[in-house]
Amino acid sequence: MKKFLFNRYDKDTLLKRVSTDSRERRVISFYRYVKIEDPLAFRNKLYDVFEDLGILGRIYLAKEGINAQFSIPVDNYDKLRAIVDSIPELNKIYFNDAVEDKKESFIKLAIKVRKKIVADGLDDSQFDPSDVGTHLTPLEFHAALAEPGVIVVDLRNNYESEVGHFENAILPDVGTFREELPIVEGILKEEKEKKILLYCTGGIRCEKASAYLKYKGFSHVHQLQGGIINYAKAVQDAGITSKFKGKNFVFDDRLGERITEDVLTVCYVCGKPSDRHTNCANLGCHVLLVQCEDCAKELLNCCSEECKKIVLLPEEEQKLLRKENRENKKYPTHHLTRKLVGK
Repeated sequence: MKKFLFNRYDKDTLLKRVSTDSRERRVISFYRYVKIEDPLAFRNKLYDVFEDLGILGRIYLAKEGINAQFSIPVDNYDKLRAIVDSIPELNKIYFNDAVEDKKESFIKLAIKVRKKIVADGLDDSQFDPSDVGTHLTPLEFHAALAEPGVIVVDLRNNYESEVGHFENAILPDVGTFREELPIVEGILKEEKEKKILLYCTGGIRCEKASAYLKYKGFSHVHQLQGGIINYAKAVQDAGITSKFKGKNFVFDDRLGERITEDVLTVCYVCGKPSDRHTNCANLGCHVLLVQCEDCAKELLNCCSEECKKIVLLPEEEQKLLRKENRENKKYPTHHLTRKLVGK
């Protein structure tokens, strides 16, 4: 019988399968910049193995390496470790276990081949991407945060950093990593001899960013090993107070792991304190926003009254409207933008 190396089920079927699966799952991420000669063949090999292990999640492959976020039944965790270590490109790769595990974090396995594992906008031929900054363990990073004159830079997008960040960090107001590096370089242009501490969600963005900043003449570039995910677990295990406040935004259905009880932003609709991220229920909009529970209930999980009116239409009318808007290249202009209210 032929084995399919891709998902063949619709969303409702996938959700039902996950909800009725009683196995405890663990959310894991890992990455590595490593040369992969044939990403497509590598992809098919991984899909075959990972599907057998019950893995659900997103994995990106390119000739430059791998970037993975997924969940796995806890009973298969050790099997995964053994299999991964048997693959030369992945041998002894670091597993970043999530602080919070949610069974519905992922509902299907998707492994995709891309030009890059992170869209950084950089020409890698211009510098040495392997010449990265000094990796600091979470506790080393924690201690370094207290050093006088140190500069801390958040390498995530604005919608990530607004709900959680390290104290006194520089938070570039950008929507993509591609935009961020030139802006960070400009902000730090007079600080090339100072100690720079970089951090991101799991560490992958810091790899390229630290190499780029070193190429640009920054002398003391350091990065948080394993990112915020690793830091949160380490300080929890050590019983010390986290210097990261709020939530760590994650790119799965959880949309965030709570690190501390601090709420750093507000509902885009009403301005009340909230750090609950959601996507507008109108699939023709689907904008990511911070929205409190009360506004979500009032607007039926939509970002605005206009989108609420659309989701109240019969499903077939919604589909026709989305099709018409795509054909006419009409995009939503009514929904709320970041920091519209209360900031």
